Amino acid sequence: MSNVPIEPTPDTNIGASATEQIVAALTQAIVAHRLKPGTKLAEQKIATQFGVSRTLVRQALFQLSQHRLIAMEPARGAFVASPSVAEAKQVFAVRRMLEAEATRAFVRQVTPKQIKVLQAHLKAEQAAMACKDDASRSQRNELLGDFHVRMAELMGNQVLAELLGELISRCSLITLMYQSSRAAEHSSEEHVAIVQAFAHRDEILAVRLMDEHLQHVQAGLDFASPVTTPTTTSP
Repeated sequence: MSNVPIEPTPDTNIGASATEQIVAALTQAIVAHRLKPGTKLAEQKIATQFGVSRTLVRQALFQLSQHRLIAMEPARGAFVASPSVAEAKQVFAVRRMLEAEATRAFVRQVTPKQIKVLQAHLKAEQAAMACKDDASRSQRNELLGDFHVRMAELMGNQVLAELLGELISRCSLITLMYQSSRAAEHSSEEHVAIVQAFAHRDEILAVRLMDEHLQHVQAGLDFASPVTTPTTTSP
C-alpha cells in the first residue's frame, strides 16, 4: 500500500499536536498541488502514515472541512474539495478586497529589511521556476502563494497571515480545478514588479499591481472546462 502524498512539514512546531501536524501536512500537499480536487482521503492510510489513531485523523479532516479544503460526505468519507465556479469567483473577490488594503498597509510601514526578505523570497521562486522536476514544481506552487502570506507576517499581523493562508489554499484548489492557462513564470514576474513598487514606497502603483496580478490569475482560469476530478483513493 503506497502512502498518501503528504509528509510532516519541516517547519512544524515541536509542540504541535498530531492533529495540527496532519492539518499542516494536508494543507501543504493541497497548496503544492500534490493532492487533486476530488481525491478521496483514506483515514486508515493517513493514520498509519502518521502513526496515530483514526480519531485524530478525523479531527484533522474536520478542521480542514471548516476551511473548505476538504468535503465530508456521509457514508462516503472525506474528499479534497472541488470548488464551484461561484465559490471560485467569490474567493478571488475577497482576496482582491483584502489584499488591496494589506498592500496599502505594507507600503506605509515597509523597511529596507523587509524588502530584503521579500527579495530573497523572489530568488527562491525563480530558482524553483528554473527546475522542471515534480519536487521543484510543488515548491514553486507553495512559494507563489507564500509570497502574499509573507507580507502579512512581516507586518506582524498574524490574523491577516492566517486569513490569507486559508484563502490562498482555496485558490490552489481552484487553479487545479479550472487549469490556469497563465504560466507560473508570469506570477513570479508580477511579484518582482510589486516588490519594486514597495521599495519605492509607491502606494498607488503597488495597489494597482497587486490588483492586476490577482485579476490576471483569475483571468487565466477556464471556468467552462473544469478538470475531471479523480474518484480513487489518494495514492
